[in-house]
Amino acid sequence: MTTAQTHMFDWPGAVARNRTELLRIVAVLVFMAGLDEGGNETMPRRAWRKIVRLLRPAESAVRRLIVIAARGIVVAPPKPRPERAPTAIEVMQAKGLLTIHKVDLGLARFWRPEEAAPEKPSRLPAFALADAQRRFDTLVWDGKRPFPKGGVAPADDDEEIDAAPVSRRIEALRRALDDLDGHARRLARREARLAAWDREKDPKRKGAYPARTLRLGPPPGQSRKDVFAVDEVLRECHSLALQALRSPDTS
Repeated sequence: MTTAQTHMFDWPGAVARNRTELLRIVAVLVFMAGLDEGGNETMPRRAWRKIVRLLRPAESAVRRLIVIAARGIVVAPPKPRPERAPTAIEVMQAKGLLTIHKVDLGLARFWRPEEAAPEKPSRLPAFALADAQRRFDTLVWDGKRPFPKGGVAPADDDEEIDAAPVSRRIEALRRALDDLDGHARRLARREARLAAWDREKDPKRKGAYPARTLRLGPPPGQSRKDVFAVDEVLRECHSLALQALRSPDTS
């Protein structure tokens, strides 16, 4: 795709089309997790695996839609925080005029039972804007972590596991699709902070800095074959996101 074709490409239309497909996939995930009926505390491992098989590529696809939606958003670099003035005690400690010794009173300390704080409702974690980086186990390559001689027992598919983490991920995914513009601004602010930090480390460096949202190589959850509809959506969103990063909107 040339530069002229990039400017003529219907980016909002591509985002809207893939967003519609992803909303259908999220509706399936909500049904599979039982969130349409209030959710479940536990679920069988086999159900968890089927949900994660669709959830991971859907999260990657939404992350790439956010990258596309962030084209053309310009955010001013963050202002440096003013340094906190030292307190009088800290000044005296720095001059060697004051030394503080910590004394453990033990049982002599007066103990008073504290009132139980009211339970706060658990906040939904924000949708992750960056791909999870790959993990490399160096101990395996050096032979320091040999494979167990007795093998590894396979996990029981009928075992009940906690359903809360995957339910929160589905809800965060749904909220991200409902507010792509807001998450695009989050991404622009994140990139501005990282760029400012890079310039602080290396003031002589000039030019654009590489995006840290998408990891190198295939996206998380991508399948070699397009088995489900989410696989096709992820493949298209990944290609569009890479093109958006190569040719940002400068208008």
